Amino acid sequence: MSDQRSGRNGTGEVFHPLAADDPTTVAGYRLAAKLGAGGMGKVYLSYTPGGRPVAIKLIRPEFGEDAEFRRRFAQEVRSAQRVQGLFTAPVIDADPEGAQPWLATAYVPGPSLADAVVSHGALPVETVLLLVAGMAEALHVIHGAGIVHRDLKPSNVLLAADGPRVIDFGIAHAADATSLTGSGVAIGTPSFMAPEQAAGRKVTPATDIFALGQVAAYAATGVPAFGEGTSHGVLYRIVHEEPDLGAVPERLSELVARCLAKDPEARPTLAEVIRLCQEANAATVLRRPEDWLPAPVSADITARAAAPAPVQTPPPPATAPAGYTPPAPAGPPAPAAHAPTAPSTPAPPSPPAAPPGAYGPAVGHQQTPPPGPYRAPAPHTAPTHAAQGHGYGPPHGPVPPSAYPYPGAPGGPGGPMPTGPGAPRSAAGRGLLVAVAAVLAFGAVGGVTAYALLKDKAETNASDSHKPSGPGGTTTSGTTGGTGGSSGTPSAKASAAADPAPADFGSINLTAGYHLTLGDDLVRPQDGEDGGYELSYDTGGYLDAESSGGSLVLLDPGQQGSLAVCRAETRFTQEVYVNKLTTGRQVCVTTGSGHLGLVTVKGISPEDSPSTYLTIDLTVWRNAAPSS
Repeated sequence: MSDQRSGRNGTGEVFHPLAADDPTTVAGYRLAAKLGAGGMGKVYLSYTPGGRPVAIKLIRPEFGEDAEFRRRFAQEVRSAQRVQGLFTAPVIDADPEGAQPWLATAYVPGPSLADAVVSHGALPVETVLLLVAGMAEALHVIHGAGIVHRDLKPSNVLLAADGPRVIDFGIAHAADATSLTGSGVAIGTPSFMAPEQAAGRKVTPATDIFALGQVAAYAATGVPAFGEGTSHGVLYRIVHEEPDLGAVPERLSELVARCLAKDPEARPTLAEVIRLCQEANAATVLRRPEDWLPAPVSADITARAAAPAPVQTPPPPATAPAGYTPPAPAGPPAPAAHAPTAPSTPAPPSPPAAPPGAYGPAVGHQQTPPPGPYRAPAPHTAPTHAAQGHGYGPPHGPVPPSAYPYPGAPGGPGGPMPTGPGAPRSAAGRGLLVAVAAVLAFGAVGGVTAYALLKDKAETNASDSHKPSGPGGTTTSGTTGGTGGSSGTPSAKASAAADPAPADFGSINLTAGYHLTLGDDLVRPQDGEDGGYELSYDTGGYLDAESSGGSLVLLDPGQQGSLAVCRAETRFTQEVYVNKLTTGRQVCVTTGSGHLGLVTVKGISPEDSPSTYLTIDLTVWRNAAPSS
């Protein structure tokens, strides 16, 4: 699904009015128009409180009902938030756990490459070279975040005044996890798939290089390199036949042909792609954004820049809770455009939200909170008068203070229960004194009795220790000395067992998509990144403690890991992103099965490597995890 696709019959259809079945708000974002729709959902135009336009991608309800899609979608959102390139549309907000998952990105006022080619024909060679070089830079940042786009196609490339923007990176991976992909829901475009995708083989960054070559051929000729027709026919040609490059301009022929190699190993790296663009045109440096596109396409950008104004009218009031009437607002009545709305169902307190425009990744497994201005007030700060609508956030209103007693308050969590109205204070005091006296008297009598019993038992044990034992009439001693003697003292029995011997495994190349099981006699990578594994390198770009009860701790730079250090550390997390790892950094691993491990990073795969992997040393102490 493209972020900001529009109609293909002129600029008048860029912004579609909301239909009856379209929502008016998404998590507090007021929707101004519909930008387009695709296989995964619909895209709407909205605005931040500061007036910055954003594109809201609302995922189809069918996908939201698939638990595996939600899990992968959350992973891809966290990875996408780390992609901050000049030629990508940044992800600024999302909620993978909402009733309908959604995603917000910066709005790019430009047509997609697909719309531009359909409306105005093939692009000039100079424009295509600038386009491909910009897309290569975008893919460099995307791959650096551990993401393979998987669905790079003309409708996922937007043409802005200052260069292209690659969008929708990684979302196709989440869709691949659902059963809907085999039941008539189209995800991706067959004409722009790579042979390994069409054949169901492993997808790597080289897959995006093949798609880049297809996009270049389409931009230069106006038709896909492997033709059009039924999906099965196009996919067969992609796998078994050579592309038709007869109409590709000569200056682009080497670039396109190398990208479209069937063997992923034979395709150029992104650095080589940019070099080929520069060799084809020495002026290809993306320094002239004002004239890099043909005039008709630039006119489309102007039309899209004139986006509809933000909607100022607040949404309809939410239904008030049964039996509750909100109090009148304090002070004079508010203007009609900002009338207070009825209270919505209160939500539990959430972590503090990042302000709009903060592009950092989510922490741990927490969902990305909406921007601060959209969140309803926390229960313990509930106002005593009706809250004023601000024109952008979700409806909220007064919350009765009695509904949420603060911790420690009478009747609240951890607080004392209120005393009945008829209970005199003096009677309560007398009852307390009687109770204390009874306890002290019982304690004195019980102490004397306990001392007598323990004394008698000690004397009995002392005499029994010298009685004959066993057939030979030998005696047992309370000491550990003597031949054949055994310890019978509690202190000896409670002595700590010796620490387990470490098992060392050096120079393991852990590839993205593979996992390790620390309990194996020979620990080596095995295929699979999900399913209760003890340590996996997720394709989202992070190490993951998969097993139930497992955890990770990233040690500080220079901190030397050991069994004692890993036992003592409690800075637990479920995942550690690879971009936080450098050579020498160490990670403590605790498995749900009770093993401890120490990962030492030895190296990270180079950019031109056909696979993404970490080289690590691993030390395992089996059954050494501290008890919970």
